[in-house]
Amino acid sequence: MASSIIALLLFLSSPFISFAASQTAKTFIFRIDGGSMPSIFPTHYHWYNTEFAEESRILHVYHTVFHGFSAVVTPDEADNLRNHPAVLAVFEDRRRELHTTRSPQFLGLQNQKGLWSESDYGSDVIIGVFDTGIWPERRSFSDLNLGPIPKRWRGVCESGARFGPRNCNRKIVGARFFAKGQQAAVIGGINKTVEFLSPRDADGHGTHTSSTAAGRHAFKASMSGYASGVAKGVAPKARIAAYKVCWKESGCLDSDILAAFDAAVRDGVDVISISIGGGDGITSPYYLDPIAIGSYGAASKGIFVSSSAGNEGPNGMSVTNLAPWVTTVGASTIDRNFPADAILGDGHRLRGVSLYAGVPLNGRMFPVVYPGKSGMSSASLCMENTLDPKHVRGKIVICDRGSSPRVAKGLVVKKAGGVGMILANGASNGEGLVGDAHLIPACAVGSNEGDRIKAYASSHPNPIASIDFRGTIVGIKPAPVIASFSGRGPNGLSPEILKPDLIAPGVNILAAWTDAVGPTGLPSDPRKTEFNILSGTSMACPHVSGAAALLKSAHPDWSPAAIRSAMMTTTNLVDNSNRSLIDESTGKSATPYDYGSGHLNLGRAMDPGLVYDITNDDYITFLCSIGYGPKTIQVITRTPVRCPTTRKPSPGNLNYPSITAVFPTSTRGLVSKTVIRTATNVGQAGAVYRARIESPRGVTVTVKPPRLVFTSAVKRRSYAVTVTVDTRNVVLGETGAVFGSVTWFDGGKHVVRSPVVVTQMDTL
Repeated sequence: MASSIIALLLFLSSPFISFAASQTAKTFIFRIDGGSMPSIFPTHYHWYNTEFAEESRILHVYHTVFHGFSAVVTPDEADNLRNHPAVLAVFEDRRRELHTTRSPQFLGLQNQKGLWSESDYGSDVIIGVFDTGIWPERRSFSDLNLGPIPKRWRGVCESGARFGPRNCNRKIVGARFFAKGQQAAVIGGINKTVEFLSPRDADGHGTHTSSTAAGRHAFKASMSGYASGVAKGVAPKARIAAYKVCWKESGCLDSDILAAFDAAVRDGVDVISISIGGGDGITSPYYLDPIAIGSYGAASKGIFVSSSAGNEGPNGMSVTNLAPWVTTVGASTIDRNFPADAILGDGHRLRGVSLYAGVPLNGRMFPVVYPGKSGMSSASLCMENTLDPKHVRGKIVICDRGSSPRVAKGLVVKKAGGVGMILANGASNGEGLVGDAHLIPACAVGSNEGDRIKAYASSHPNPIASIDFRGTIVGIKPAPVIASFSGRGPNGLSPEILKPDLIAPGVNILAAWTDAVGPTGLPSDPRKTEFNILSGTSMACPHVSGAAALLKSAHPDWSPAAIRSAMMTTTNLVDNSNRSLIDESTGKSATPYDYGSGHLNLGRAMDPGLVYDITNDDYITFLCSIGYGPKTIQVITRTPVRCPTTRKPSPGNLNYPSITAVFPTSTRGLVSKTVIRTATNVGQAGAVYRARIESPRGVTVTVKPPRLVFTSAVKRRSYAVTVTVDTRNVVLGETGAVFGSVTWFDGGKHVVRSPVVVTQMDTL
């Protein structure tokens, strides 16, 4: 099988390289420095015109976010390239995974006033969505009463299976698909019996994220009666450009994602939404991460890039998409839930959730059984062909979560003759619950409730149970709560940069859905639905993408960093009970490692008072500070760079809206670290801000000067934050860090807050 390898080449001269073609081929991406691609390839590479061209070994040619191309070569050829003086980096093409309404109001958006009104609902801002494509016929993508397509738009509407120019309109202004990497990596190519070789969405994920970011108002929306109301995206008038880079059975390949970045920047998008991340648990350095490379190319041209934090929480250091030029979004709940209670024969009613919409049990009690009592883990997980019909027929079956899709477990139960399922979280999932559109009567319960039900089923001589489906409830408290699955800090690559940046709604989100599959996505699910309810940081990311579109429309001169800063410094740190945000997995107070700067609040982000801006040169200085040399940095930036030679810069001095002070683990006694921040006044001229410091326990934080005075002529002011720690007294606790904040007040409505994280960690 042809796997994919990426090689980024910098041509320092005009090399002539020849390769043998006797081995199994893999895919490389070649990074070229200088000149245009068409003129360089024929003159500098004989093998491009001979071996590669004859065997159709070229996959993608990249012009915009960097210069280069991807091609299929053998492992020996890869080794040859690694040792060639023109090669900057070589790495294998990775397969990525997707990080798989009421939420706009929950973010503080209100009709006819505030940011929606000021931005005209994001009108004329173009959001590029990198995902599984789009189902264009949905009401969420109507162009009714939208103005003409912005003249700056240079994109196209590509044709393919069941998709053509007529499927684009003034709402979906462009649609492309990227399959060459997949076709090279998958035996037999993409499975056309379950996929569309076109921008059409066979999976549903891309349709859902696109409509979450920018769906039009759709009345009488629901998923089989759940979450009924008016569905709308965060930026209902923003335009959508769909870039299909992920495929139903084979995921998303870096070579195709890079091609999408290249096209999107060239097409003229304003925002890129990418709910995709590493699915292999590997954290690659920025120069070996095509998402980081592509997003830098986009951000350097003024395009805001929003990405998902990953679904590997609540484990520490599980956050993905770590580059400081990307806005990384974790997931939270909203104040809407779909309760379904497990009722036991002993009278206990245990809280759960479900989106089951079939014939209810109507209070009828059934025998309940836990297959894991036998000691077979595969049976406890209700894996395929593990349940004995003699033991489960006519019963409600308790299944442990994990190892197979949640809804697929219910089908295993049904096949064995069971009448219902109680899906129990394990300790790793804690009390975090998400609703699923089950095909049999089923509900999900938390780890504690699951243990109680299992104990009852094991100890009672005649255990019975039922499930009560209670529909949709709004006004749930507390909300938001940090979703148990949401990727957590610290940042495993650059701990001086706090990730995630912030959190946004990502649990039980209603949005448009494909007509190609049912709401579960399973081949055996025959149902069709216009809308579906999904959970994941994939759902949180497009909320921030839509928010960026609104802010870009209201403030067209703001940079991507300024937009992110406006969101981060105005977040909420309390829930709708006016208490500190809670971690769903533990029920305890959450920390910035869970929520970053806090929960997105667009009611305040439109007018943040101050922003922390970052230039391309600042990012280059940051890359120098973490030990990257000029040639390595050029892999990311495309252009030659110089690093300071007299004094190495500090990564903590990147002008980020959050502050993290990292001390080596060998530090003993009293030690200090100072970082610099520069605030830009985007509010009224003549503003005066004063600092308020919340020092972490056992830490002293000082700010100089403690007062920032702005005038019509002076819009930028710098200040120094000094963190002093006595390692003999500070207690870092379970998270390995302590937390505080620096907040600037102007005496009016502006409150500009930066979290402060203090930790001990050894960095390279």
